[in-house]
Amino acid sequence: MVLTPSGDLWMLNDSKNPPELFRFDPKAGKLLETRKLPVTNRDWEDLTIDPQGNLYIGDIGNNRNARKDLRVYRYNPATGSLDSILYRYPDQEAFAPANERDWNFNCEAMVFFKDSLHLFSKNSFKGNFYTKHYVIPAQPGNYVAELRDSICLKNRVVTGAALSRDGKVFSLTGYIIGKKLGFLPYTKASVFYFTDFKGSDFLHGKQTRKRLPKFLIARQYESITQWEDDCWLVANEGRKPQFQAIWRVGKTTKEQKRLSASGLSFNPK
Repeated sequence: MVLTPSGDLWMLNDSKNPPELFRFDPKAGKLLETRKLPVTNRDWEDLTIDPQGNLYIGDIGNNRNARKDLRVYRYNPATGSLDSILYRYPDQEAFAPANERDWNFNCEAMVFFKDSLHLFSKNSFKGNFYTKHYVIPAQPGNYVAELRDSICLKNRVVTGAALSRDGKVFSLTGYIIGKKLGFLPYTKASVFYFTDFKGSDFLHGKQTRKRLPKFLIARQYESITQWEDDCWLVANEGRKPQFQAIWRVGKTTKEQKRLSASGLSFNPK
């Protein structure tokens, strides 16, 4: 999901859903429109926006690490223009790597900054929990991504990214799912905030961590966007018996408020 300058919220669904975008009025808790695009939703994962109002739809999910058709759709809701940015990773040689511990070519997190898209990999749960920072131009074409940086985030896999409107705060969502004693499920999820970085060296900033609400059944927190200066919206996917939901999370406060049981009607104010 991403919040526009006008205050509307654009949202998308993951794979196994139609290629649709949903525009909400978050204050009224009202669905304003549904846009179906003439493309495929193979594995849509993240959404970001540029100053011209172009939406970048990341068809970048790659759970099996075997895709050779990774792309980002650039769509302008005002004009209806639609084009594609195709890319591949410079350090991937096997599709998929033979050892699952080397599976770090999945991606669910993306932000726009200046003239580029910044992608952050989701490591395998059997991997070393590093997320890699890649960069591609935000223009139609076919590119080899630039591997810019990497970081290990306390045993979390990265599932969402956002940049504050003033460009001074960068955030990542991440979680871990496992079993204690081989059978007791547990989950930990957090938002990582980065500040005081230079340019797009987001991962070199000062890091703070905010724990997200914990439940016996793991919630897959997979989306984040800034709401107010010190407040961010975080969304979890729907996984039975849980519904999708949006949470208002304070960056420097203890606030963690559930806004919706269905993810479709909420009023952050």
